[in-house]
Amino acid sequence: MTTKPALTVAAAIETWPIAGQFTIARGAKREAAVVIATVTDGSVTGRGECVPYSRYGETVAGVQAAVLAIKLSDRASLLGQMPAGAARNALDCALWDYEAKCAGTSAACLAGLTLGPVTTAYTISLDAPEVMAAKASAAARTMPLLKLKLAGKGDAERLRQVRSACPSTRLIADANESWTPDLLASLMAVAAETSIELVEQPLPAGADLALAGRRAVPVCADESIHDRASLEALLGRYDAINIKLDKAGGLTEALALATEARRRNLKVLVGCMVSTSLAMAPAMLLAQDADWVDLDGPLLLASDRTPSLRYDGAIVHPPAAQLWG
Repeated sequence: MTTKPALTVAAAIETWPIAGQFTIARGAKREAAVVIATVTDGSVTGRGECVPYSRYGETVAGVQAAVLAIKLSDRASLLGQMPAGAARNALDCALWDYEAKCAGTSAACLAGLTLGPVTTAYTISLDAPEVMAAKASAAARTMPLLKLKLAGKGDAERLRQVRSACPSTRLIADANESWTPDLLASLMAVAAETSIELVEQPLPAGADLALAGRRAVPVCADESIHDRASLEALLGRYDAINIKLDKAGGLTEALALATEARRRNLKVLVGCMVSTSLAMAPAMLLAQDADWVDLDGPLLLASDRTPSLRYDGAIVHPPAAQLWG
């Protein structure tokens, strides 16, 4: 009988400067703080990266502590040991990396997938309408799909000015819970007028009853969806879900969530936090069958880790084994 080697867990905090400033309805930041989980048996090592998010009550120090406190056995038991969130994501992805290396294959093969390049959206941070329009026009030269960060007040002008500057570019929008029921109808009408493909989380999570019924533009749940347990409450109010590994608590749950969403006729957007290629690499498995891909995190940084994912404009290529998986 073969005994599994004991796994040692480590967790490190890293900060990565953002190119300029990343701004959404909840605020702005100039650096990405990430936690790197490492699992090793002394000869084989796996890594995973996560981004703690204060919106969900997470802190960098708290996530690092949660990673270090776990008594790790294997990926199958991890779902029952920790709640969905950034800490579990880092460990789950590290275990995928570790298992692939131990098996002498790729994480994609372990998941029964074949990876190919995907096209990512590129995010235009929240700003004055004319500034967003100018940035969108410049980005549209190489990025065929743009994601606009919105904030409620002034969004009608933002949408119209960006569409005027980018008449043929595909556009999606993310309100980050900033709209109110009073604004919903008028802003959805402008979104339809400006050919927005998808509006992410217009209303606050838990206060989205007004989305029920006919929607002028498809609506995507983001803050309202974490894992499979939160899926049932969305039905009838959303047309798609944004699956992020940090919310789902890792690739294992994210793949299961995507399957369940498809079964319920929901479309899938694969999203990310602002982070490095190490966080994007596992999400590439999820992105293969997605309706929209938003894995531009490394493109928003001043620099990425080495090795990194290869981006050719909006085209993201599968990760090399030296990076992850």
